[in-house]
Amino acid sequence: MSTAQASFDGTTYAAERAQLGLPKSSAKRLAKGLGWFSLGLGFAELLAPKAIAKISGVSNAHTGLIRVYGLREIAAGITIFAQENPAAGVWSRVAGDALDLASLGKAFASPSAKRGRVAFATANVLAVTALDLIAAKQLSTNGSQGIHAKASCVVNRAPEEVYAFWRNFENLSRFMKHLESVVDHGDGRSHWVAKGPAGSTVEWDATIIADVPDEVITWRSLEGSDVDHAGAVRFERAPGGRGTIVKVNIQYNPPAGVVGATVAKLFGEEPEQQLDDDLRRFKQVMEIGEVVVSDATLLGTGYFAQRPARPADVTELEEAESMESLPSQTGTNYDDTRAEGRTI
Repeated sequence: MSTAQASFDGTTYAAERAQLGLPKSSAKRLAKGLGWFSLGLGFAELLAPKAIAKISGVSNAHTGLIRVYGLREIAAGITIFAQENPAAGVWSRVAGDALDLASLGKAFASPSAKRGRVAFATANVLAVTALDLIAAKQLSTNGSQGIHAKASCVVNRAPEEVYAFWRNFENLSRFMKHLESVVDHGDGRSHWVAKGPAGSTVEWDATIIADVPDEVITWRSLEGSDVDHAGAVRFERAPGGRGTIVKVNIQYNPPAGVVGATVAKLFGEEPEQQLDDDLRRFKQVMEIGEVVVSDATLLGTGYFAQRPARPADVTELEEAESMESLPSQTGTNYDDTRAEGRTI
């Protein structure tokens, strides 16, 4: 296997980084164990709150609260066993751990508390909290395979020319629809800004990992970025010297939360179709110098955004009808001109 091939095939950096720590199967086994622990502790707190209070060193006056905590533990255990990916159930345990620690901290300050037992209970809760956090984080990362897309195209240009254009990452926003901009900071580092829904943006920094002139470029986001992103592009001379075969492999592994939801919407439900559309625009830029919009898409004073062939939806048709009622700004409203000629 050539160096370029190895570089291209080994660029699923987002997936590799997601696998650091516990393997997914081990995280699930740990989660199941925590689920059984939740159920056991929950029933103990629900059925024997005084015994739990004595072991924890807190006052018997808190038995009602202990029963409520027991119901919470039982609910967390049931949630863990009910889900294929029990991340949500384990995260609920983390939230419960925080509540337990706060309650123990308050109990420790009470004059009636047996502080030695409270400290022992707190140490045990901290140990379980660490396990909960490990399992929750790993399941949240591994539970989603992220956004992964592969596509290829043939460009009627030499590999050297195609490579040079792509190597300047600032060109990527010219044909990748989801990118707002890419700024090259030199030394293989760049800053990416992607378009999100409702005018929002997501930003991250990336660095080039492998760069084989005229053959392969691979990159990935830097540690600490909000978006775990990796990409690779390979350039192969087409048979008979008929241009260049461009193969692209891109992956986004969005985090949980608002940023993750925004990144997930960048590609929608068909990431490979969108990447294929990006490469179609890339081919046009390389061969023609710009993205071509078909004359057939001209309506009124504007153009439809380029997209795969499909019938126009209701909103587009209504917009087109409204445009027809406006004076043309293109100087081609021949019917109106002829009508005016007949009235003279």
